[in-house]
Amino acid sequence: MPPLTASDETPEAGKIVAEANQELTQIKVLYQQNESKREELRAAMEKNDAALVKRIANEVVDLINSGTSHGQTAIDKIQTAREMRINDDYADYLRLKQESLRLELEAFENYRQAARTLRDNYDPKNTAQRDKVKAEFTKFTDNYRTTMETARSRSREANEVAKAALNKQATN
Repeated sequence: MPPLTASDETPEAGKIVAEANQELTQIKVLYQQNESKREELRAAMEKNDAALVKRIANEVVDLINSGTSHGQTAIDKIQTAREMRINDDYADYLRLKQESLRLELEAFENYRQAARTLRDNYDPKNTAQRDKVKAEFTKFTDNYRTTMETARSRSREANEVAKAALNKQATN
């Protein structure tokens, strides 16, 4: 990182990003508390228990809605930081971090759609409907996984940029 100038707002931007990270921590807490939901949903589908599928799917939709709110707040905070006068390395880091978060929100939107499909349409007694809903669920969850892998890749890139910038700063 180049030395700070009087007009460099990188330290202030860092404080805003710390606030964004608090929002992300809330998402991680929600995720950890409810990590078993996907498996519970699969088990309920295997049992053809429509009431249980709908209940769990509704819980998943509510959780994702809550997490999405925290995620959007974090993205907005990062955008605020990006609009400040910051050094190039930090700008690159924030760009990647924001891109990663947007991809995560996109991934969770896929999973929310999968849960909504189950909640609103799952009927184990109607074979054609059940098979259609299971196929849609599979499509959305596959999209969730693929998009989440891309998001994690961007997050790793952002972390590498941050490490390189710190190493560069330490050697200067």
